[in-house]
Amino acid sequence: MTAPPAWLTVLTTTDSEEKAHELAQGAVEARLAACAQISAPVTSVYRWQNAIESSEEWQVLFKTAAGRYEELEEYLQEAHDYDTPEIIAIPVIRGSARYLGWVTAETAPAAAL
Repeated sequence: MTAPPAWLTVLTTTDSEEKAHELAQGAVEARLAACAQISAPVTSVYRWQNAIESSEEWQVLFKTAAGRYEELEEYLQEAHDYDTPEIIAIPVIRGSARYLGWVTAETAPAAAL
């Protein structure tokens, strides 16, 4: 049996650059993510309410410690304006020790500092 991952990359999308920045800023300020990267617009094609939709969206990738996932998901659910926002956690299997140490330190709850 393998141990669960200690770090995650969490992905969401939104329909404007401004909203993406607000989600990123809020998560980093709350120490729910060490950093968030906003990608240039992507085209999403999806089924929604029995129709095929296509829209321009911005992806936001949050780098976080696995122990902060539930709080990050809760923040994204509350801050997001989509009815059903995409929130996907991807395990980080390996990474540089210095970088992952930084992610751990930057996402430590304020009480632990």
